[in-house]
Order: sequence, then structure tokens, then C-alpha cells
Amino acid sequence: MNKYPRVILKSGKEQSLQRFHPWVFSGAIKEIEGSVVEGEGVSVYTNKGEFLASGHYQIGSIAIRILSFDNISIDQNFWNDTIGKALQLRKSLGLYDNQNTNAFRLVHGEGDGLPGLIIDLYNDTAVVQMHSIGMYRDQEFVANALKFLLSKRLKSIYSKSESTMPFKSKVKASDGFIFGGESSGEIIENACRFNIDWVKGQKTGFFLDQRDNRKLLGEYSKNKAVLNMFAYTGGFSVYALNGGASLVHSVDSSTPAIEMANKNVALNFPSSNHTSYTEDAFRFLANAEGMYDIIILDPPAFAKHNDALRNALQGYKKLNALGIEQVKPGGLIFTFSCSQVVSKNDFRLAVFSGAALARRKVRILHQVTQPADHPVNIYHPEGEYLKGLVLFVE
Repeated sequence: MNKYPRVILKSGKEQSLQRFHPWVFSGAIKEIEGSVVEGEGVSVYTNKGEFLASGHYQIGSIAIRILSFDNISIDQNFWNDTIGKALQLRKSLGLYDNQNTNAFRLVHGEGDGLPGLIIDLYNDTAVVQMHSIGMYRDQEFVANALKFLLSKRLKSIYSKSESTMPFKSKVKASDGFIFGGESSGEIIENACRFNIDWVKGQKTGFFLDQRDNRKLLGEYSKNKAVLNMFAYTGGFSVYALNGGASLVHSVDSSTPAIEMANKNVALNFPSSNHTSYTEDAFRFLANAEGMYDIIILDPPAFAKHNDALRNALQGYKKLNALGIEQVKPGGLIFTFSCSQVVSKNDFRLAVFSGAALARRKVRILHQVTQPADHPVNIYHPEGEYLKGLVLFVE
């Protein structure tokens, strides 16, 4: 049994935890016995004194993120065991010791029973992102578990949490190496090669969640003219070329992103029919003039909180209307949203509205999401953040 401070819930507020939802909202708390430091472990009890779960306490709407529904201490053995189970899942998926793919998500927050923790493994480097104070305070346990579990493979652990910590927190995170010191490297994904800069790049350095969707694009790309909007480091562009595209254009408003996209294309295809443009996506797309067989629309999150949802849906509507207007007859649109607050139904309605504006016949060929190394806890459907459609446009 653990000896954490006790949090007592209001009567009737225990039901979500009894259904294994991994969050406790501040409004559900009746009282906290004693003083609690933000990020500290706490135990949650019903109003009748029955144990429910243990987790990290945090000031804010989500007051407790649950780590265990068993009455145990969250010690090094817990971290070794829980991250070990996440690693075992990736091994069962064929992602570990895979000659064609050596980068994957090792821990996906609530999907792996560790709310607030993201770990991406880039060959021999683990990039760790903490999205809660508790996880940041426990990062030494996380690092020790990684070194224990990946001892034969691991050369570096980079903590990249400065931009992901809760903005109200008094704890100021700083990025840096916990172990080792390699600031960039090369990975293989489905036999395609990519340069990754986890220090300067967005998120952890690469969008591993689009791996399966990039592969699907490659299967459609032979002899096609492909436009990759919001190209970032050129993942979709490389796969399109690998699939035999006749030409690929990459567009992004960020000069560093386009420079990295060019490097990744050159890494795989020293001589290719690829051109990049540093331009505003909406402006470029409006002038596309029907020259593309396939258009990829993979923008950054338009909404990071519910207050921005309405504007985000208008943005998806406008973007998809432009794409559907500009693609060739018989062409394809690969369109995505990575905004967690945008539901699958909301996104599909926004795309439908865009198609109606474009006044073209559109059919859905595929409904896609994140890959298996980004699992969704069935009791936490909010974890299914990536949603996408592959559209056939007449």
C-alpha cells in the first residue's frame, strides 16, 4: 500500500474512475487531506473512504492523472514494469529490431497508462516529452527505466518539455540531454531514410503518427503529380517519390522545414523531380490551377482547445474546399486533422462542407487514423487525435 496524500471525491463522482477513465477533474474533488505539492503523487478515495486509484496531482481543470488503479507505490519498479509493457507491445507489432523501420512511439500517454508522457524512439535515441508537472518531476524514474530496458540499444535520452508543460505551472522546464548527447540522427521508416533533429525540430523531431498514411500515399503515387501541403520535413514527399510519382511539390511557410524536406528528398533520391516552395499554403493552393493528381492536406493543429474549435472547423472547411477545387478530375485528396478537440464527426462535416462549396462529386476511399504504436485507451477516446480521409474527386 502507498502512503500518498488522500484526495476525497464528492459523492457520485467516482463512477468515471470505476470505468477506468484516467483523469479526475477539479470539480469532482470534495477535499484534500493535508497539503499537496503540484506534481506529487496522491491517492483517490470515494466519499465513503474506498480506494480508487493513484496518480499525479496538478493545479487546473484536470486535477489528477491516474497512473494505477491498484493500491501500490509509484516507484522505480512501477516505471520499469509499465514502460516495459509498452515496449513489449511495440515488439509484438514488429517495430523493434526491424531493419526497415527503426523509429516508433514507445509511450503514448493515456494509451499506455502513463498520462502526460510521450516517448519517441529514433533508432538509438529516446526523445521524452512531459505534458504534466508530475511526469516532469518523475523524469529521472523514466530515464532509469529507459536505460534499464534499452541498455543494448540506447545512446541518448533527450528531454523536450519546455514547450509542453502546462502554462500555469510554476515549474519551468528546460530542454536538454538526460543521457548521452547526440542532437540529430538518421532513421529508416518503411525503407525510406530521414534526417531527424530532435533538438530544433517540431514536436519530438518527426511526425511518427503518419507512418501508415505515408505508406498508403506511396501505393497511389505511381506516375502521379503530387502536391504536399504543410510539408514540414517532407515525409509524404519522400514516400510519393518512392512510389514512383512523376513530380512532387513540397510547400511549407517555414524555411527551416523546407530545408530539411530538401535534405530528406536528397538523402533518398539524389536526382529527383522534386521542387519545394516556401509559401503560404492557402495562397499557393488557390493558384494550383488543376495540375495535381494527388494533394496532401496535413496542417498543424488548427485548434488546441475548445475555445478555438469554431474557427478551426472554418479553417478545415476553407482548406478542403480549395484542395477539392484544385485537384484534377479523378484525383485524390489526403486530408487530415491532428487537433484533439476536433472529433471525427466534426472533421468529416468540415470536409463535407468544403466539398459542397467546391461543387464537385467526392467519394471517401479510406478513413484513416494514427498507427498502432499510438494506441488509444478504450476508456479514454480523447486519445484518438489523428483523423484523416482519402477522397476521390470526380
